[in-house]
Amino acid sequence: MPKDWVREQKRDFYYRKAKKEEYRSRASFKLLQAVEKNGFMEPGDVVVDLGAAPGGWLQIARKIVGEKGFVLGVDTVQIEPLSYPNVYTIVADIRDLEIARRARALLPRLADVVISDVSPEVSGIWEVDHARQIELAEHSLEIATFVLSENGNFFVKVFQGDMFSKFLSKVRRFFSTIKIIKPKASRKRSAEVYVLGLNFKGQRQRSSSASITCSSGLL
Repeated sequence: MPKDWVREQKRDFYYRKAKKEEYRSRASFKLLQAVEKNGFMEPGDVVVDLGAAPGGWLQIARKIVGEKGFVLGVDTVQIEPLSYPNVYTIVADIRDLEIARRARALLPRLADVVISDVSPEVSGIWEVDHARQIELAEHSLEIATFVLSENGNFFVKVFQGDMFSKFLSKVRRFFSTIKIIKPKASRKRSAEVYVLGLNFKGQRQRSSSASITCSSGLL
């Protein structure tokens, strides 16, 4: 790990705040700030967290939903367990065609919220990284439309670029209201923003729209 990166992290306000408050990631504050401002997650909610490692968003989601809610974390790596009976994690790739069905089967009921902070392995070539990020966001959307209850909410990270507008159009097909959010905890130089889809139009809309076309093909 580069020494300059380590030094920058240690100087970072949210990195130090996360350490102090025992959150696993500075990204915890991105979700917390977005929920506090937009109110898309509530006590008792069922939440699916895509790209959940190392568990910072799981911690925030559990803090919000409380004992009566349920949080399912999904990532390609094993996540260190949280000491809550209503937080469950699985190792899976969101690009797997079966993951939506697998996730839905593990939920106590259809989800109220799907959140996704999934990122690709950054190559340093912007066009490639942007396309990879959009593809992951589209897979996240596909899962959301399968596991969400009517009027549920969707919160996903996206890199800005040429494919961003087309992705927004896809989200609008399924959600009544769309917001673009850049939490204070996001680094200013970062091209990341978060798309918030509010009030899922329901499984009927999902069926009538067929599959979402991703950059890698048709799911």
